[in-house]
Amino acid sequence: MSFTALVVDKDEAGIVTQTIQTLDDSRLPDADVIVDVAYSTLNYKDGLCITGKGGLVRTFPHVPGIDFAGVVSQSSDSRYKAGDPVILTGWRVGEAWWGGYATKACVKADWLVPMPDGMTPQHAMAIGTAGLTSMIAIMALEDHGLTPENGEVLVTGAAGGVGSVAVSILSHLGYEVAAVTGRPETADYLKGLGASTIIPRDELTEESKRPLESERWAGTVDAVGGEMLSRVLKQTKSGGSVAAIGLAGGAAVPSFTVVPFLLRGVNLLGIDSVNCPYERRVVAWSRLVSEMPFDRLEPMIEEHDLPDLPALGPAILKGQVKGRALINIKSAAS
Repeated sequence: MSFTALVVDKDEAGIVTQTIQTLDDSRLPDADVIVDVAYSTLNYKDGLCITGKGGLVRTFPHVPGIDFAGVVSQSSDSRYKAGDPVILTGWRVGEAWWGGYATKACVKADWLVPMPDGMTPQHAMAIGTAGLTSMIAIMALEDHGLTPENGEVLVTGAAGGVGSVAVSILSHLGYEVAAVTGRPETADYLKGLGASTIIPRDELTEESKRPLESERWAGTVDAVGGEMLSRVLKQTKSGGSVAAIGLAGGAAVPSFTVVPFLLRGVNLLGIDSVNCPYERRVVAWSRLVSEMPFDRLEPMIEEHDLPDLPALGPAILKGQVKGRALINIKSAAS
């Protein structure tokens, strides 16, 4: 038996290449469950893995793809049997372990979750790691008292994968959403997802040495970090929360001050979908079935085939990929 995969390799001179190859099943990693992959996605980390940047891939040759959805074909674990639809997100699959850019993937059973009733592989990957992370962030904000009645909710990096899904979910739940973007051309796209206000990125990245600013946001899904996170914390309403996800703006937080925490009781919530307990991940996926209907995902989806990936890796690193980029893996198996 064989399978088709995007294989990233690096030669002795350090030159990274990307090729579509047909491999024997014996090349699969040794683990509990083999999945016939139907769909994967393209995230920023995938771009780093495809291009060999960022040090995420340390062993070559490698198959990227940090998430996937498909059907179990073989399993040595009693929790899964052949024919079960499953989803995998995170666990450094696609980084330290061969991932979803292949028609077959072999992974540990603990990394999988059952696909909820009413969801398809395409639907699941339209949501993907980005959407799951968005839902976990929203759940964390709700756990700390956020409701639509509290006021406007901010989403930074709104045109990206995490941000796009967060805008759509929040608006569907009845929140008034302000979307931050550095690309003015995405304004109509974000309004179509439900954003009521579009805020230019420069407005929240200008340096401010003030320890507090006017209260604006009842809560924030921050997919950027860096200076923007510092500004957002200073503008958060008393008792409000910021769910911090991404580090695109840097891990350091310039102009950081503890004043918002001391004088306004602001909460800073770190979100990591990988370390999220299994039970909470299952709840998040179940909520996504009803609270992120597929018709609301359609405007943000761009579907591609496996051979498109070598060009898409550099493109997403340059900010040229909008919304959710689905990779149709099953087309390579036919």
